[in-house]
Amino acid sequence: MLSVERAAREVEEILATRAYDRLRDVVTEDFVDHGAPPGASTGADGYVATLRFVGEQLGIAYQVVGVIASGDDAVVHTIARGSYTAPLLGIPATGRPFAVPAMHWYRARGDRLAEHWGVIDQLGMLTQAGALPLT
Repeated sequence: MLSVERAAREVEEILATRAYDRLRDVVTEDFVDHGAPPGASTGADGYVATLRFVGEQLGIAYQVVGVIASGDDAVVHTIARGSYTAPLLGIPATGRPFAVPAMHWYRARGDRLAEHWGVIDQLGMLTQAGALPLT
């Protein structure tokens, strides 16, 4: 059986290797991504689509700083590195790089991840990428 910590680390590895279809082996079919963008599809297919956008359009790779796991929950502290190469939240792309902190909380059901809450420093990302002016 895959531990919740190992499953959470597997998501980061899948994003790094761009092997998005492997997500279906790690998450439940009815997976809920509470941090998904508005209008995103739901379930395992929705999470695959979201991570594909994050990886391919924004080029994000996560550097794992630490993981805390207890019971069915795992929290992963990461640094998200990428380039702002696709419009996001209605703000045009600039092509500039960014590196910001992000946190991912996963809840498992059985041997698969069933839920995700993600928080990324979007203000820092947009500022570093030149999409928002410094004030």
